[in-house]
Amino acid sequence: MKSPCHVATNPNLFTPLKVNHKIIYRSLGFDYQEIKTLQIRPEDWHSIVVILYVYGYNYLHSQCVYDVAPGGLLASVYHLTRIENPRIPSIFWVWKRVDFQKRESHDMLGISYDNHPR
Repeated sequence: MKSPCHVATNPNLFTPLKVNHKIIYRSLGFDYQEIKTLQIRPEDWHSIVVILYVYGYNYLHSQCVYDVAPGGLLASVYHLTRIENPRIPSIFWVWKRVDFQKRESHDMLGISYDNHPR
């Protein structure tokens, strides 16, 4: 039995997806932050991910799993958002200890630090 994938994102994005790409989904309403949540068929998930990335959803904020019903299906939930590619000056030359944290924030969040050693 296949588990559904849920995605929380901008509700305006999914109208063209349904029309232009013939993606089938079911609205699950809004979460506590008023972000629309949709149920996606597992067989459409790879297409959805690529389409969302092309539309600018370039950051996976979080992913979690929950029981739809005890002993039944598990649902995988993805919270996607857009982030600009922020660039800020590096302070590595002042505090060398910041090296690890900056590398981690670059890898995890895409923040670029100008003049930071690679």
